[in-house]
Amino acid sequence: MNIRKKYSKKLFLPVLLGTLVAGGAIASGQTPVYLGSADTFAILSQSGITNIYRSAIVGDIGASPITGAAILLTCGEVSGNIYAADAAGPLPCAVTNPSFLSLAVGDMGFAYDDAAGRLSPDFTELGAGEIGGLTLTPGLYKWSTNLKISTDVTLSGGPTDVWIFQVAGTLNQANATRVTLTGGALAKNIFWQVAGAVALGTNAHFEGVVLGKKMISVNTGTSVNGRLLAQTAVTLQMNAITEPAQ
Repeated sequence: MNIRKKYSKKLFLPVLLGTLVAGGAIASGQTPVYLGSADTFAILSQSGITNIYRSAIVGDIGASPITGAAILLTCGEVSGNIYAADAAGPLPCAVTNPSFLSLAVGDMGFAYDDAAGRLSPDFTELGAGEIGGLTLTPGLYKWSTNLKISTDVTLSGGPTDVWIFQVAGTLNQANATRVTLTGGALAKNIFWQVAGAVALGTNAHFEGVVLGKKMISVNTGTSVNGRLLAQTAVTLQMNAITEPAQ
């Protein structure tokens, strides 16, 4: 449908934009971002993982090149391996494997560049940086500003569909809001490439793989079905982080 031809009045544009997304614009046919060895991690950080007890992590976690003493989770909070670059720190369950961590961190960087380098977005500056209340179909989305999720947002598509969100600024999710998947959409196929800091609000729920250039902060009581891959730090506060089903 030619929106511009059928509706010329600006009054209708905000409604139409949401309708277009909800109605299912033609997807771009994006392929998933290749994570390489970073694909094993629920949380991967280059400068440490802080935590307010008690969090529950399903999947591997790791930090490098920062010392193992910068991983501030307990063994009982992690259902998976805890990888450290050295034997420092109080975690007797940690696996010291600097070479594997170096490879994973490198792959995390390559994945970030892959997501950031995708061309010909299906949607540019959607919602002027506010996607709360929308239903988003598969495709490539690009913002030159900050991105906000102020109310619930839905991602609707099938199990092989891919979403890639390119965010030049920060990503902020409001308290008690949800990112919801419908139609069989899978968190492993959703990629949030964010150049600025990421902040997920209190008692919220988030879906997808975060490729963060800066800090990823998860506030109290929030759950994530996905991966938190940060080129700086990850901060947790009594959170449930579960790696996506394959």
